[in-house]
Order: sequence, then structure tokens, then C-alpha cells
Amino acid sequence: MRLFVDTNVMLDLLGERMPYYKAAAKIATLSDRGEVHLFVSALSYATVNYFLEKYVGRSEAKEKLKGFKIISEIANINDSIIEKALYSNFKDFEDALQYFNALESQCDIIIARNGKDFKLSEIPVMTAEEYLAGMHKR
Repeated sequence: MRLFVDTNVMLDLLGERMPYYKAAAKIATLSDRGEVHLFVSALSYATVNYFLEKYVGRSEAKEKLKGFKIISEIANINDSIIEKALYSNFKDFEDALQYFNALESQCDIIIARNGKDFKLSEIPVMTAEEYLAGMHKR
């Protein structure tokens, strides 16, 4: 299973933001065990670093990002993704970038907290909690 992790979920995990941290941590554990493959936009690294540095400092933020990189693959933003995002019907440009990054990475599901922002998605969008609940049903 290829899961695309939205910026907020990455920040929930690395920033240990409650009440979302536990579900994000469980998905990270699944990736660490090789049960799922996590993809995250290169853009998310910059955004998450910006916020983490404010709360934990530069050094700890960098260490957290290094640890996350071990269990995830970076989806690069390229000309095609930017072009599609610019001409899409998404209200939010950043969400459009994330979405087209997920498509190009051939992800099965987008893990996000703001599913309503991905109304135009052709692939399922779930919260971390919804994904984990669905796993228990299988």
C-alpha cells in the first residue's frame, strides 16, 4: 500500500501534536515494519521544518526530519505537477501540489486531516484514524 502523507499529518507526527500524534505514529510504525510505503512531498519538508524549528529548535527539527526520511520516500515536485496544480480547480494551490504529487507517485491513498480540501481527488483521502480503522476491518 502506497500512502501519501499530507503536511499536517507529517507535522502531527514529528511535532507530537495531540490528539493526532498517536494515529500518525501508528502509520509511521507500519512503514518502519515495511507494511506500507509512505510518500511525502519535498515541499512538506520545508514547511514542517519551519514550524518544528519554532518549537524544538533547529538541531532537533533536523534530527526529526532525518528520522522521518528513513521511513518515507520523498515525492519530488516537478514542472508537470506545478503545471497541473496551476490549472486545476483546487481552491488551495498547496493542496493541489500535494494531490498531483500523490498521483505522480502512484499512491493508493492520501492521508490528510483536511479531506474536504481534496474534494476533487480521484484517489481516496482519509485521516490517519480512518485508515487505521479500515485496516482492522481487513
